[in-house]
Amino acid sequence: MSEKTSIYSLSFEMLEAWLVDHGQKKFRAQQIWQWLYRERVRDFAEMTNISKDLIATLNEQFWLSSLELSVAQVAKDGTRKYLFRLADGNLIETVLMKQEYGLSICVTTQVGCNIGCSFCASGLLRKQRDLNAGEIVEQIMQVQWALDDAGREERVSHVVIMGIGEPFDNYKNVMTFIRIINHPKGLAIGARHITVSTSGLAKKIRQFADEGIQVNLALSLHAPNNELRSRIMKINNNYPVEVLMDAVRYYMEQTNRRVTFEYIMLNGVNDQPAQARELADLIGNYRHLVYVNLIPYNPVSEHDMYQRSEQKTVLAFYDVLKKANVNVVIRKEHGTEIDAACGQLRSKQMKKERE
Repeated sequence: MSEKTSIYSLSFEMLEAWLVDHGQKKFRAQQIWQWLYRERVRDFAEMTNISKDLIATLNEQFWLSSLELSVAQVAKDGTRKYLFRLADGNLIETVLMKQEYGLSICVTTQVGCNIGCSFCASGLLRKQRDLNAGEIVEQIMQVQWALDDAGREERVSHVVIMGIGEPFDNYKNVMTFIRIINHPKGLAIGARHITVSTSGLAKKIRQFADEGIQVNLALSLHAPNNELRSRIMKINNNYPVEVLMDAVRYYMEQTNRRVTFEYIMLNGVNDQPAQARELADLIGNYRHLVYVNLIPYNPVSEHDMYQRSEQKTVLAFYDVLKKANVNVVIRKEHGTEIDAACGQLRSKQMKKERE
């Protein structure tokens, strides 16, 4: 018998092909997806219009639930952070945030991260492996099941792909994930309600521009020049700012879609008015297609060289960009008191388990 995989790894077309290969009719795919994504069953046996033989085969071939909840934290603002243990024992984080526009979930795409940003908790633990598409989808399903169990008649409506790992370093699985959750017979999460964030893999940004989908793109920029960006983000040595901006411009020209520039405010590092003016110059004539998101830094004990910028400094930076006609917002904070930095809860739990 082959090793089990997640049923959630299969796109609709992949499931149709699998069914035909196993002597079944293609229309069974629609029935199975109805049970998975609309009825949200947690056992194949609950699929009452599926034959017992097919259910037995599904049980032999697939996981319906391969994630185990290890830790759940709830913040005063309702933000929920989940630490899940994968079937191989590795740990990943998922975050649910209540926004004005609905429930947004932040999913993880890799076990660990190799990008090595000097301020980030995710990179404290090197990448062990990529998540498959099903392990990413199941993060949403696990959180949705928790909402169902709590009697909350709400559904996850928005997805941000910016948890642990670099999504474009796991490109194929992330694209399969996006197509599964966006599919009208699946979770039917609108493309414009999905955002993928990259630290700056320029070649993949160009590839993403040619996918023909309306998914939002966010770029973790964090510095307006090569000297500073290379100091805090090693990825800039491979894709310097000018190469990165060429890829971003290509994306905007191909898609006519806006790009969000994520900018973590680090005290005395990248938060001065001169750097704000540099950032405005970098954006240049593409102001109408760029949003700058100024992010308050969540300190990480292992990176004690960085502290969050003072509010007056953030406001001064914001004012420079505003006066330069740049679309800019200061991100609303979520769950600051519950290991808010990405990767922080996972790192803490792994340290605890080693002791």
